[in-house]
Order: sequence, then C-alpha cells, then structure tokens
Amino acid sequence: MSYLERERLQQAARVIHQGGVVAYPTEAVYGLGCDPANRDAVAKILRMKRRTAAKGVILIASTIEQLTPYVVFSRLDEETFQQIKASWPGPNTWLIPAKPQSPVWLRGQHQTLAVRITDHPVAKGLCNAVGGAIVSTSANISNHPPATSARECRFIFRQQLDHIVSGTVDPDAKPSTIRDALSGQTIRA
Repeated sequence: MSYLERERLQQAARVIHQGGVVAYPTEAVYGLGCDPANRDAVAKILRMKRRTAAKGVILIASTIEQLTPYVVFSRLDEETFQQIKASWPGPNTWLIPAKPQSPVWLRGQHQTLAVRITDHPVAKGLCNAVGGAIVSTSANISNHPPATSARECRFIFRQQLDHIVSGTVDPDAKPSTIRDALSGQTIRA
C-alpha cells in the first residue's frame, strides 16, 4: 500500500474516531461505516438509510480479534467456529451471540450480532487504520439499490456523509451471505 493510500485511510479513520460517517468500498457494494461504540453515529447512519434500529447492523473487521469486544465465539462448538474461520476473510457474514454488554444499537432486537472479516483491501485497511471493527451497512436508502461508486454515494446522500474513501467494488459480486452460527440457517444467500 502506498503512502498516499495509507494517508487517505488514516484521514477516514480520524473522521470515524471523531464520530463521523464514512462511505467506502467493500467486496460488492459501497458501505457506510462508523465507530460501533458511537451511538449517535450509528443513529445517523440509520436515519440516512431510513432504516429501523430493530434490524441491527453488520460489523466488519480485518481480524477475529477486532470482533471479540462484541461477540462470544466461545458459545460456538469447535466445528462451527472452524467453519466460520475457514469462510473468512471474504463475503461471509455470521450471526454470532452478542456479548451481554454489546450495544443494543448494533444488534437491534436480536441476541446475535452480524459480523465478518473483510477481504477488500480498502475496507480491511480502514479497519486497521481505525484499530478495530467498524459498522458496515450498504450505502443505500432502505429498499433501494446500494451504491457501487463514490459518485453514487455523493448523489444518494448529498451532504450527509462526513467522508468518502474512493475505490472499486467487484461488479460481479453479490452482497455477503448471512448465516446464523447457532442454527446453521442461511438468512441471505
């Protein structure tokens, strides 16, 4: 990664640490991200998307360790844990039991939290620059197609975004598969 690329990710990380909302590329679409511990920033994303808080949000990270403040991997059997680890990094989101102290604004009405380890170099670099997991929800208004470019993010959200990290998405990729780790059920294929 070049000096300029690292610097633009550091700039986005500063915005996140200051409570801002950032748009950035992921494997298939642009995402909206913020500090998961910042209730106001998560609420801003939900308002921007016109999405109910009851659904919860996804967290992405660059390592499993970045997810441990939020979920309890030890509640999973060893076979399931190994299956999850084998599916990462990549576009595989898992519903994992949330830690009791995990904020309700992240998990919504659920006792689980949706998490994944990203393989996208920009999203992964952003998590590393932030020093932990970040919120990752598609950059769209609920029930509308997600943005696939920085330009589309600007058009959809106008002045609501605090920062945009440019990059590419895979035009042939689909949004991540979502599976429940406890039941094994696929929620979204």
